[in-house]
Amino acid sequence: MRHAIYFTPDHDDPLTRAGARWLGRDAFASGPLCQPVPGGFTADEVARLTAEPRHYGFHATLVAPFRLRDGETARGLAAALEGFCRHRRAVRIPRVVVSRIGPFFALTPERPCPRLDELAGELVKQFARFRAPPSPQEIERRRPERLTPRQRQHLDRWGYPYVLGEFRFHMTLTGPTRPADRERITRALADWFGPVLDRPLAISQIAVFVEERPGAPFTLHLSVPLRRQPKML
Repeated sequence: MRHAIYFTPDHDDPLTRAGARWLGRDAFASGPLCQPVPGGFTADEVARLTAEPRHYGFHATLVAPFRLRDGETARGLAAALEGFCRHRRAVRIPRVVVSRIGPFFALTPERPCPRLDELAGELVKQFARFRAPPSPQEIERRRPERLTPRQRQHLDRWGYPYVLGEFRFHMTLTGPTRPADRERITRALADWFGPVLDRPLAISQIAVFVEERPGAPFTLHLSVPLRRQPKML
């Protein structure tokens, strides 16, 4: 079993509904959903394009998936997250946009959000005690030969290369894409998500997602509100 600490909006939030439909799965209920088929695509193309992020559900990673360290429990993790959230302020992102990060597409803040980066960094540090050391196989899956020296240090120390100064908040929408397809993917994502990106995004809760067994989809297990009112960046 693996746990992950993610952000996702409420189940009934229009962004959650749009993200779940696009990926073809509801991470709250773990049920499949009928995906949109934009013009110029086939249903099979959309299914392949979203296969990788569909496994994880619509979310933004704050603490990447991990196995619990010996002696730690899911109940202890939940209690620690509740204590963490009780004293942390929610963050409001003024605007989220469709972006390309390397070969894949995601929703990202339009401008840097230092408060959000700080929140993610605090989570990584405070919840490191729950994470079992990554196995050699887990290290290898991160393709360490492609990482920068700092990213490799993060992988060894925190179990994930893209933390602290390497962190970038994003809600993944596709797997790797081919350059020849990116223009039409950009148009399709803009058309689908445009209507729900016209308002700020409040990071007002933090969730625990669980992968019950290897290969099983990640589903929402627990969502904890950040107790203090959000602050506009």
